[in-house]
Amino acid sequence: MDVHVKLDENGYIPDAYAKFADPAGLYAGTPTRSFPLEITGVPKGAATLAVVFYDVDSIPVCGFPWIHWCACDIPASATEFPADASNRRFGGMVQGKNSSASRLVGSHDPLLTCRYNGPQPPDCDHTYTLRVYALDNAPQLREGFWLNELLHAMEGHILAEAVAQLPARA
Repeated sequence: MDVHVKLDENGYIPDAYAKFADPAGLYAGTPTRSFPLEITGVPKGAATLAVVFYDVDSIPVCGFPWIHWCACDIPASATEFPADASNRRFGGMVQGKNSSASRLVGSHDPLLTCRYNGPQPPDCDHTYTLRVYALDNAPQLREGFWLNELLHAMEGHILAEAVAQLPARA
C-alpha cells in the first residue's frame, strides 16, 4: 500500500495547507484545510482506513511529537481524499483530537481540536509524517478520541500501512 501527496515545486506541503495558507484556509489563525492525498494498493479484506499526521521535529520546541490530525472509520474504498477532506468529513470519517487539545495549548473548540491542524513550524523547516492504515474492521471510536485510543483499537487489525514524509517550510 502507498500514500501519495503532491508537494509544491520546492518539495514542501503546499502553502494552502500549512503555515502560509490564505486567510480563507485558516480557522482561529490555524490552517485547517487538509491536503489532498491518494492511497493505492489497499489490500483486499480492508474494511476501513485510518490516518495519522504528526511532527516529530516538534520535540525540541514543545517536548513531544505534535499530532496534527487523526481520523478513522473511513471506508477502504475512499482512496482519493480531496482537499479539505477534514472539514468536509470525507467518507464519514470520525476525527480525533490533535495537539491543540493538549494542556500545553488548552483549546476546547472542536473545530480546531478535532480536525486537521496544518503545519506551522515555528523554528525551522520540519518534516511531517503521514501514516495511513488499512484495517480489517472499523474502530468505532467517537468524535474527539485521543490518538492512543486509536492505536489501541487498531491492535491486531492492521492489514497494511503506508508512510509519507512531508516537509513544510518555516
